[in-house]
Amino acid sequence: MVMRRVLVTGRGGQLATALATALPAQGFEAIAIGRPDIDFAAPASITDALSAARPDAVVNCAAWTAVDAAEDNEAAAFRANATGPALIAARCAVAGIPLIQVSTDYVFDGRKGAPYVETDLPNPLGAYGRTKLAGEWAALASNPRTVVLRTAWVFAATGTNFLRTMLRLGAERPALRIVADQQGSPTAAPDLADAIATVLSCIRADGWRDAHRGVFHATGTGFTTWHGFAEAIFAAGGPRPVVQAITTADYPTRAARPADGRLDCGRLATTFGARLPPWQEGLMRVLRDVKPA
Repeated sequence: MVMRRVLVTGRGGQLATALATALPAQGFEAIAIGRPDIDFAAPASITDALSAARPDAVVNCAAWTAVDAAEDNEAAAFRANATGPALIAARCAVAGIPLIQVSTDYVFDGRKGAPYVETDLPNPLGAYGRTKLAGEWAALASNPRTVVLRTAWVFAATGTNFLRTMLRLGAERPALRIVADQQGSPTAAPDLADAIATVLSCIRADGWRDAHRGVFHATGTGFTTWHGFAEAIFAAGGPRPVVQAITTADYPTRAARPADGRLDCGRLATTFGARLPPWQEGLMRVLRDVKPA
């Protein structure tokens, strides 16, 4: 059987939207689905969705991503980030098809002091990270053909993300205070979508192999801070507010964030031949698609 039809959950989200372009570009048919057609609170909807779509692979982009709100709604976040992936993975196992489960750098505490590799011990600081880690475990346990892709700082021309927030606030205020002691890798949704399409292309070409199973890191190449990311956004054009560097302590949030969420993405390149471009290139790619307010 030639892999062609790919079911993408999380319709309307920034990664699912990017996959609608990236998958056809590599010869796949993207079938996007979201609520109410698929609802993790209604397990039967997952069975019905897969039966109707008859996919050759699934990419699960659906998730609870409101990090601070998860602290007070961990049960709901768990249903979206752990129970949902478990149910999808179980249906994929019955069908004998691969699942790509999208995860996060928030499974780590950010205290290593160097980029994390996939074998480093997770230690999430909050509810969001705990539920996403549970989703990784559930997906891997429920379907032997599971690829977990951990990513970070995803942004796109649409949706709610740091880039769009900066452009909005930069147009409204002469100065912004941005955290400068948290570092990671901004990841353009179109670049991540291209990498996912490459992973699926590799599986299509080679057939499923044991080496494909497991956890892989997938972020934009290179590292920066939120302050550095903001400065790069404004340097590329548009509003030019003063960007003041502050500490995490100066900007308290409901949920703790990892101070150093850098991920080593070498395994993704070695196994699948997928490497995301520098995050600065991803920024320019996304800015070309940002519509004026």
